[in-house]
Amino acid sequence: MATVPSSASLWDYAAYAAIPFDGLRHEIIDGEHFVNSAPNLYHQEISRRLQFQLYLAIEQSELGVVINAPVDVQLSEHTVVQPDLVIIRKRNRHIMTPTKVKGIPDLLVEIMSPSNCQYDAVVKRKLYERCCAPETWIVDPSEHTLLQLVLEHGVYRESTFRDSIAFDIPPLLTIDLNRVW
Repeated sequence: MATVPSSASLWDYAAYAAIPFDGLRHEIIDGEHFVNSAPNLYHQEISRRLQFQLYLAIEQSELGVVINAPVDVQLSEHTVVQPDLVIIRKRNRHIMTPTKVKGIPDLLVEIMSPSNCQYDAVVKRKLYERCCAPETWIVDPSEHTLLQLVLEHGVYRESTFRDSIAFDIPPLLTIDLNRVW
């Protein structure tokens, strides 16, 4: 059984997986342990509505899979995150294991809560850009906006949407955000 690392060592997946269930969201980024409280109900409502549209557009068309939190996404030996939604196209299903996603998904979706706005908008955004995630969405339920981050030459190009959004990655499907808010 793995043990929790001392403050002088880096967290890895084995130490992360040994954390007992406590109802909180645990993540490790570059070996550092982060803990967030469970999301609020409006956050979950936004997630469910967005997931429903993504499911219809992607899974019903057999283009890939949509996975909702909690799901472990291992981006490196010392980085494991739990995005709110993860999209993996059919051609990239090899990164899915029975217990986690091991690799970089095609789309990572983070829905901000009042308690974690800076964490999602700054820390995780920088992480995803550094890991070369092709597309990331940061959803702000309080502002009814979706920030789309698309990787271009190693840097995110950003666009903000309120009414609808099209994936930048193929198959270029459109999501009606008015049905999300």
